[in-house]
Amino acid sequence: MTSIPASEAAVASARSGTELLGAYDLESSFYFSSNVRTILGQGVGEIIARSGGSAPAEAFAERVATVLAGLERAGHDRPMAVGALPFAANSPAHLFVPTAIRVGGPVDAASISPRPSPPASVEGMRMSPERDVYLRGVERALDAIRDDELSKVVLSRMLELRLSQPVELHALLERLSKRNASGYTFAVRLPEGRSSGTTHPRTLIGASPELLVSRSGNTVFANPLAGSAPRSPDPEEDQRRANALLASEKDRREHAVVIEAIAAALQPFCRSLSVPSCPSLVHTEAMWHLATPIKGELADLSTSSLQLAMALHPTPAVCGYPAARARAAIEAIEPFDRGLFTGLVGYCDASGDGEWAVTIRCADISSDMIRLYAGAGLVAGSAPERERAEISAKMRTVLTALGLGSLPEDL
Repeated sequence: MTSIPASEAAVASARSGTELLGAYDLESSFYFSSNVRTILGQGVGEIIARSGGSAPAEAFAERVATVLAGLERAGHDRPMAVGALPFAANSPAHLFVPTAIRVGGPVDAASISPRPSPPASVEGMRMSPERDVYLRGVERALDAIRDDELSKVVLSRMLELRLSQPVELHALLERLSKRNASGYTFAVRLPEGRSSGTTHPRTLIGASPELLVSRSGNTVFANPLAGSAPRSPDPEEDQRRANALLASEKDRREHAVVIEAIAAALQPFCRSLSVPSCPSLVHTEAMWHLATPIKGELADLSTSSLQLAMALHPTPAVCGYPAARARAAIEAIEPFDRGLFTGLVGYCDASGDGEWAVTIRCADISSDMIRLYAGAGLVAGSAPERERAEISAKMRTVLTALGLGSLPEDL
């Protein structure tokens, strides 16, 4: 673990998040924007990466709090731990304190004029698992649900693309921010990867619609999503799909499993907790989602946003329920390691305040090589082809921002 001398620490305020989005470049190590604030990190100072399974979640959160408190005592102005945590506890995390941090308000999506980038073509494409293998995996999971071994499980697919030229990350981040104004846009520089026989920087980039949890003073907020439907370019059909989702018994059942689990996990940390009795609709450019905003009053201010996030993770929205059985099903059926996909991305400051989004609608990019991920929640009544179509629709968030359009129907 390396330390930054206090003289090198820098935290500055910016007038707007749009200014920070414009300042993002290849030297940026972290970018995160929400409807509350925008954070731009430069460089990597103190590294607080967790090696897989080395410590319980609570001990890891305490270690982060200790590091941030020590940096604050050493003269750092508003030190923050930023980065991404994985889906599985035994996978590598990437959490660090940037050398310099700039903090601003939300991004004004209307003011973004994404810079043009040369059109790229797809020179290689592979979906994992393949269509028929995925459909068989869904049937296998549904058998377990019918046998009452599971209430829900989330199965994912990964799309690997090789493009005709390297991805221009800044332009991609601008387009994601423009098209997903109400979401959580992020870019995290990762350890280097290999592409075409050479070593290139890797970046985790995306626009998540889902806040796992935030903490501001003694206020705790979560906005879990579960139950989805692809949007339509036709306004009447789009509204019909939204209404059908809100009325869907299958999707409301899937949503209820998530809400009950999150409320139960937050309750021990809160003096009071408000949970609406019915879900509402939220949307991205590509999807409709059922959402339930949950608000609580924290009982103990020593409980950080990171500790809350790790207590909630993984929720049934990205894993399933019961969690242990759902994890086992995922490991048995999915043929790839999710890594940071369906993990957490965000920040926590020395006071414990912070925001953590669920790492979905994302891609791992290294030069011209891209890995996109998306998943769908399976409950009683799920239809394999519908879940496959939902995954393809969710991948459109990044594909559209890359200028690549929709996936072939047979994938």
